[in-house]
Amino acid sequence: MPKPRYTQVSLEATPYYHCISRCVRRAFLCGTDDVTGQNYEHRRQLIEDKLLELAGIFALDVCAYAIMSNHYHVVLHVDKPMAEAWNMKEIITRWHQLFSGNILSQHYLRGDILGKTELKKLHENVALWREHLMDISWFMRVLNESIARQANTEDDCTGRFWEGRFKSQALLDEAALAACMAYVDLNPIRANMAKTPETSDHTSIKERIQKAQTTYSPNHPQQQPSSLLSFAGYPREVMPKGLPFRLSDYLELVDWTGRILRDDKHGSIDSHTPSILERLNIESKHWLYLTQHFESPFKGMVGSVYELKRACQVFKYTRTPGLRSCEKFFT
Repeated sequence: MPKPRYTQVSLEATPYYHCISRCVRRAFLCGTDDVTGQNYEHRRQLIEDKLLELAGIFALDVCAYAIMSNHYHVVLHVDKPMAEAWNMKEIITRWHQLFSGNILSQHYLRGDILGKTELKKLHENVALWREHLMDISWFMRVLNESIARQANTEDDCTGRFWEGRFKSQALLDEAALAACMAYVDLNPIRANMAKTPETSDHTSIKERIQKAQTTYSPNHPQQQPSSLLSFAGYPREVMPKGLPFRLSDYLELVDWTGRILRDDKHGSIDSHTPSILERLNIESKHWLYLTQHFESPFKGMVGSVYELKRACQVFKYTRTPGLRSCEKFFT
């Protein structure tokens, strides 16, 4: 039986999560349906645009994404400090970009004077909206609902468009985060939808490469795509917000991995293995497996055994799911 979502997401354990939503109908999410011949390719851009738009409203950062034919992947970072720093007006303004709010919030934005009781009630609403705006479930709900409405209108039908629940995996440490991001970024190459990362449409890796090609300092956070969480460099004492890697190292790693996947060299390891794997303490043979099968070996949480056991204490699990897989791949 699936675990409730609140037992799978905890910011005490990690702010990073890999989410996957799959289409429930035989009809395509994107691409061309071989049976009907109808082309749904335009939906990939709709999903990409909506995904990045919502990330600018929620207290969530997009680390990686890939829009596929009947599903999509996104790696999200929950920015709790940013949400906690928002004042009442900021929260109401953001919430009104998603929903109409209520009479009290509408009066507040118009500058109308509210009584003590009305202000107290509005403060309660705002506290709830603050929680929703840094909630992955609410983010996925708004994203999927908007796409489902458009798709049902196009298909002239009603009913579910997505599976009942999106799948999520908690990424507990740097190694799990890097492996998952590469797995997501290389999805189109594994599916033979693209030959190289820079030609894989509707992916975060293409956005990062295109930006890196036009800047003199690609590793500088301000020279990276503003719509994605920047690479801030390797962990140090004064660490700015961002992914704990250098962009150049990550791009080298993805390019190296993509070449091996594309050439179907599953049994051979290139001698020029990127040094980032040594820092992450992942064997190259395990890395290649992870970037092809990241979803299958893990039961919702991914990372070293130490981080896995620590997270299980946070989630109050009586068992340690995925222990053997984490021991094998993240020693």
